Amino acid sequence: MRLNKHISDTGYCSRREADELISQGRVSVDGVTATYRTQVEEGSEVLLDGRPLPERSQKRGRRHVYIALNKPVGITCTTESDVKGNIVDFVGHQQRIFPIGRLDKDSEGLILLTSNGDIVNEILRAENKHEKEYLVGVNRPVTDEFLRGMARGVRVHGQMTLPCRTSKLAKFGFRIVLTQGLNRQIRLMAAAFDYRVTQLRRVRIDNLKLGALKPGQWRNLTDVELRALLPGRVEW
Repeated sequence: MRLNKHISDTGYCSRREADELISQGRVSVDGVTATYRTQVEEGSEVLLDGRPLPERSQKRGRRHVYIALNKPVGITCTTESDVKGNIVDFVGHQQRIFPIGRLDKDSEGLILLTSNGDIVNEILRAENKHEKEYLVGVNRPVTDEFLRGMARGVRVHGQMTLPCRTSKLAKFGFRIVLTQGLNRQIRLMAAAFDYRVTQLRRVRIDNLKLGALKPGQWRNLTDVELRALLPGRVEW
């Protein structure tokens, strides 16, 4: 088995992150510093920084996987394996997972992935009022009139968007908090006022924050986070 897959299969990190650890010379197999070509046989001793791999595995009692990823620009939120740069291959998890909702290819930030199809609609339905917070850069100075118009609602895909919260961050930047997730919603809303989005980062989904996750990194959600996100659910 390839070393990066072996590391990923422990649940410690993705294959991409494993490649970085290997390139930094931090991984050894049977006492020899590993390279990308190193293969792992059954019974091989794989060490990270001279110690056994710390497991970041599925929590005891959980049936499913719940992941928070900082999606980089250029990754596509699809499970289609023939799409180059698809999010499933990017994460490289040992279990079958899929994204909850989407961030378009040109956007970045927090997105959740899971193996539990039962929770998807609970999170995505606008009536459940799960907040999604974004930091947005645009090509023109942000005005109070623009922010008020965005907050009131804009006709997108033949329907009015729900009222939302907006605030100015900088001359060319603003914050917006939505409870719905129409396709390319923020970009289309901004375009209605002749603004073009130059950067879009999601930093929060309800109680879950992007935090210190760097682009391309992911982590498992904690039990506390899951209970706060879906308080009515008792099985995970």
